[in-house]
Amino acid sequence: MALFDSLAAYRPMALAALRIMTALQFIEHGTQKFVNFPPAAVPFGDLMNLIGVAGLLEVAGGALILAGLFTRPTAFVLSGFMAVAYFVAHMPADFFPVNNRGDAAISFCFIFLYLVFAGPGALALDNRRKTA
Repeated sequence: MALFDSLAAYRPMALAALRIMTALQFIEHGTQKFVNFPPAAVPFGDLMNLIGVAGLLEVAGGALILAGLFTRPTAFVLSGFMAVAYFVAHMPADFFPVNNRGDAAISFCFIFLYLVFAGPGALALDNRRKTA
């Protein structure tokens, strides 16, 4: 269809919007762990464990994805991190993601995996480097 074909010109901007909004949501998970913002129903407490590592990956990795800097390698690491997070923290509670509250982890995993292959899109620092 001609309408959908004409939308292809906006693909880099749509990819940038997906990357930026995903990164902002991902960073929230880390800031919630470190500074309790947005406030968690139950604060995380001691971060000298895997929760602290998760928070660090969420804030630092999310910031890199947000800026579109080292997008592909960062997205690869974060995709794997989200897969492990799902199987370690969510899957044991229940088989179904909607019941074990792992649907966000699955979504993040596959969005990051897509960014590994698609790249950062428009508005990314990777586009200013010689090898993107």
